Amino acid sequence: MAAAQPTTFKDLVSIIIAGVLNPMVPLLFGAALVFFLWGVTTYILHGAEEAKRQEGRQMMIYGIVGLFVMLSVWGLVNVLAGTFGFSVIIPQLPT
Repeated sequence: MAAAQPTTFKDLVSIIIAGVLNPMVPLLFGAALVFFLWGVTTYILHGAEEAKRQEGRQMMIYGIVGLFVMLSVWGLVNVLAGTFGFSVIIPQLPT
């Protein structure tokens, strides 16, 4: 079954948001969370080694920054979609 073809720019943007951006945000959010938790684990397990603790601390900072960026992107996409009236559901062919 072929996917619905966009007939307007609004339909195209809706398909991009629903098909590309919405699935990517949770995936990247999960990756940032795993990176943060890996940093916490490194920091705790290598408490005696200053270099490993510093590495764990940096990983935690990068993980927090990644979580913040992903949350901001997700919020921005939803605000823009709501402001301009874009649907975040892939348009379906009439039956």
